Amino acid sequence: MDTISRTDAHAVTTLEELAALYPAPKDAVFRKETDYVTEPGRRIIEAAPFIILATATGDGIDCSPKGDGPGFVKILDERTLLVPDRPGNNRLDGLKNILANPKVGLIFIVPGANETYRVNGSARITTDPELMKLCEANGKLPRSVTVVSVEQAFNHCPKALIRSDFWNAGKEGRPDGIPTSGTFAAFRDGGDANYEKQYDADYAKRIPNELY
Repeated sequence: MDTISRTDAHAVTTLEELAALYPAPKDAVFRKETDYVTEPGRRIIEAAPFIILATATGDGIDCSPKGDGPGFVKILDERTLLVPDRPGNNRLDGLKNILANPKVGLIFIVPGANETYRVNGSARITTDPELMKLCEANGKLPRSVTVVSVEQAFNHCPKALIRSDFWNAGKEGRPDGIPTSGTFAAFRDGGDANYEKQYDADYAKRIPNELY
């Protein structure tokens, strides 16, 4: 039991206590689960320009955003997905986790749709030329491809996106006061407001040439 649980008299620490808080799920919640990508699931994957990829080891958890043109995650067959890895910050947290623990989770998100699609499975990292070629974009190959063997797939309840009014919330543009990359860089490097603005300006110039 962790420190918070030891000091919280209301902490939920058993499966029985957890079950007492929630009604039993309906049968349909379990019947929607498959061990392959369904036809409706395929349509979401092929339309999704953005996913969240979760990996984990005994040392920690990583949740990484991945994005490109709609359908950038390729469906090799109903039980195999290809996730290209484009240039990033080279921390490689998720890829390192996969080497230690192949279990992964993905959520596919389509702008404007509250329904998402979840896939859980096992992954491996490859530079197989044929698979790399399938994931080519803008004339550039990915750095590597993560091959996901589907073990569990199902559509996810849309309530979270509905409650957050997620798609409408951004229609007015970027909210005032939300930190930019320059904000974080200035905080990291001890820079001032001018440093922040210059960083953002420089980043905007170079980012188009660093996407692939």
